[in-house]
Amino acid sequence: MSVSPRALRVLVVEDETSTREELADLLTDVPEIAEVHSAESGAGAVQSLGAHAFDAVFLDISMPGLDGMDVARVIGRLSSPPAIVFVTASESHAIEAFGIGAVDYLLKPIRPERLAESVSRVVAARRAAATDGAESEPRDELAVVQIDHGRRTVFVRRDDVQFVEAHGDYIRLHTAQGTHLIRLPLSYLEEIWAPAGFVRVHRGYLVAVGWVHDLRVTSSSGLVACTPAGDVPVSRRHARGLKEQLLEAARKGQLGRAAR
Repeated sequence: MSVSPRALRVLVVEDETSTREELADLLTDVPEIAEVHSAESGAGAVQSLGAHAFDAVFLDISMPGLDGMDVARVIGRLSSPPAIVFVTASESHAIEAFGIGAVDYLLKPIRPERLAESVSRVVAARRAAATDGAESEPRDELAVVQIDHGRRTVFVRRDDVQFVEAHGDYIRLHTAQGTHLIRLPLSYLEEIWAPAGFVRVHRGYLVAVGWVHDLRVTSSSGLVACTPAGDVPVSRRHARGLKEQLLEAARKGQLGRAAR
């Protein structure tokens, strides 16, 4: 099962073959990644950067010849530089790395969930760079989620999603027609869908404010937000924020999607 909310092209720069291949494989499994290219040296990375446009470079620091810091300085001189994520076995270069402008610093061995978080940072950095000072309208990301089930592909409209539930490395989208499980960080979806009215109401839940028709206190779950697709638990720390969002949506006439 996979989802392609974006089409990021990334470059992996790593002189160790096994590590390079492993990182490339892990990135291929991340939903936001469309293409993964590889270079086995700093010189090879510079050559690839001159021939192709990338959204991000996952860059090893310790390499013979041109090391990761050298490549990063080359990237900094490009007219449209890709985001830099350093990948290394040591923390000793962290301060220098962020001083260069890296969006993240990954320590080996790479954990899939940590890599997904790093890609989310790349997405945020690229979006900020694209909209900084631009007069065009911001991109409407993930308005439709594509989910592949072998020979069958399902397209889920964001506006049909009533709430989102975390399941480990996956999330479950709840709609009136059913649920859909995809591999995507809940924190990423929270950021991307916030402008569309999705708010965090619990450590493991997002809810679409427009689908909430009632707030109710139950003996078993405490406060819950009621939607046609089911009840969503609301933690104490998020209760006040949700009520404010509901009041604001009511003033704007944005509640009651189920009745429309």
